[in-house]
Amino acid sequence: MAYSIKNVVSVTGLTEHTIRYYEKCGLLVNISRNKNGVRVFTDDDIFWIEIIKCLKNTGMKIEDIKSIVDLSLEGDHTCEERKNILLQHRKNILEQIENLYKNLNKLDLKIAWYDNKESSCK
Repeated sequence: MAYSIKNVVSVTGLTEHTIRYYEKCGLLVNISRNKNGVRVFTDDDIFWIEIIKCLKNTGMKIEDIKSIVDLSLEGDHTCEERKNILLQHRKNILEQIENLYKNLNKLDLKIAWYDNKESSCK
């Protein structure tokens, strides 16, 4: 199926500017254009946009996402390398989650302290 950039905006929740930026950075490659030069997106393009969104939303840098895209373009022989990048990213996310839980615990303790404190606040 073919999608206009407005359709892609509607489906992905990204702005047109962001989609164009991702294309300019090399994260979206081989985007087709119609006879008038207007971008025409496919289901595969939307799949990649959703992957890019996921990686970006979980803190992966544009350069690292670009590495995955570049490796994908090289072919299936890079699957293990791409997998390793994703495994490392997953590990980083889990560490971030652990740190967030620790900090959340500290906040909960401080909130509990305020709940039990009657007069002064430090």
